[in-house]
Amino acid sequence: MGWKYNAGLLLIGTVVLIWVTSAEVTQSIFTAYRHPFVLTYLGVSLMVIYLPVAAAKDWIYVWVTRRFSTRQKLADSPLEIISLKNSVVPVSPSKVNGVSLRGTELDLQHSIFINGNTEHTIELEADNSKVSKKSVALTPRDLAKHSFYIAPLWFFNEYLSNAALAYTSVASTTILSSTSGLFTLFFGALLGQDSLNVSKIVAVFVSITGVFMTTLGSTWAADEPQVSSAQAMEHSITGDILGLLSAVSYGLFTVLLKKFAGKEGEGADVQKVFGYIGLFTLVALWWLVWPLTALHLEPTFSVPTSLKIDEVLIANGFVGSFLSDYFWALSVVWTTPLVATLGMSLTIPLAMVADMFIHGRYFSAIYVLGSVQVFTGFMIANLSEHITQKLGV
Repeated sequence: MGWKYNAGLLLIGTVVLIWVTSAEVTQSIFTAYRHPFVLTYLGVSLMVIYLPVAAAKDWIYVWVTRRFSTRQKLADSPLEIISLKNSVVPVSPSKVNGVSLRGTELDLQHSIFINGNTEHTIELEADNSKVSKKSVALTPRDLAKHSFYIAPLWFFNEYLSNAALAYTSVASTTILSSTSGLFTLFFGALLGQDSLNVSKIVAVFVSITGVFMTTLGSTWAADEPQVSSAQAMEHSITGDILGLLSAVSYGLFTVLLKKFAGKEGEGADVQKVFGYIGLFTLVALWWLVWPLTALHLEPTFSVPTSLKIDEVLIANGFVGSFLSDYFWALSVVWTTPLVATLGMSLTIPLAMVADMFIHGRYFSAIYVLGSVQVFTGFMIANLSEHITQKLGV
């Protein structure tokens, strides 16, 4: 495991904490302003800020590279001189005896520099086996095109997740969203982004079993509104459907992002990807509020009437979407889609603790055991390669 993989695991923990906090804030917003579309549209559109940030980063990189290159050229002058049989031959830093040193990784086996009548010999050998194969970076045009393709998928994932919070608790929403591990494994194998082995299948099975155990477990809280059983059932079914659809879209988006971003993100700048997603959302998805209203998933559109709600909406959009989604994307390309997805399942035990302290919610033993099992599945996924090598499966 390299430093990027370990950093990816750290980002997963950070995102889990942000997402659970954001979910609690979202539910508090819905008590006064129940508009999941507005919350989603604002949060995703804010990511357009990444485009000028990425442009500034590229400009600084080019400027620093040119400055360093100029200084290096000055430091390398005059050209290196090698004396051969009392004659002076200028040697270019990029060539030795007419052999180009650029573009290959060279192994200088031995060099003999003898003055006088002894012949000067340099033997060079290109070791092509050491040349690392990296993913070819996408052109700016292809990067924008791929980002626009997956932008609707990410928007609907965010919307479905926020809409589910309007119909059920944070804990229940995170439970259903955590079934995305199964869909990530399926889409990853289907699109050739991940290989199947026993340990990965066991990790998903353990995690999904834990999810269903938490679904079967009972929860109750003193601050829940008193509603009829019919209303509670209707809200529960709607929230379950939205949460499950969110898990499907999440799994597909995760695999597609990894597919064109490369093994460690070298194929595409994730910052630009999310910047283009924000641009596409801002320009092309605003009209969705009307069909969603017609489907009764959204109330009639209205702007917030309270300045406090405006501030909370912007703050939640900035932290809960702008920062956390970018951190999550980095964790996907620095680890694997399956590890990142099962890592997000850690929102279940964290959401359980948050509901206990914030809403005074109580959980049955089977719910708690299921949460522990979700965490176990995440650990198995992280150790899958080690387990596979040890067991030879």
